[in-house]
Amino acid sequence: MRSFVPPLSRMLLWPSLIIALSLWMKGGGQVGGGFPAGALAGLAVLLQYVASGREQARRYVAVRYAAPLAGVGLLLLVGTAFLPVLAGYTPVSLFPRPGQPELGAGAFHLHTALVFEGGLMLIVFGLVVTVIDRFALSTAQGEEDAS
Repeated sequence: MRSFVPPLSRMLLWPSLIIALSLWMKGGGQVGGGFPAGALAGLAVLLQYVASGREQARRYVAVRYAAPLAGVGLLLLVGTAFLPVLAGYTPVSLFPRPGQPELGAGAFHLHTALVFEGGLMLIVFGLVVTVIDRFALSTAQGEEDAS
């Protein structure tokens, strides 16, 4: 008898990632959003590891390159935090400045807080998935050594 858990976990992956992206977008307009978005995306990947195993979960590109994604997130955080200093502003200054036109459409506005939250999301996702992957690898190696 086949289990319904692996197909169900694959069906839940993409909606979970879309909800994580919406949490990130919410964070661009309000405080917070990057951390819970990264945590939710990491938990969606954890579900893939538990339901399907390490080999199946590593077929997704974001899972294979989770550590470099965390590095990109760190670069985004450092860039949005300290690049304003080069222009003579305080660290973590919001751009565009008050009174300047904003890029965006409707309620969505592109500004540095959104980039900062995106970097935080990538760091959290990358670290969670990397830890899960290393743990799954060490568990698999331990099982091979025991047999």
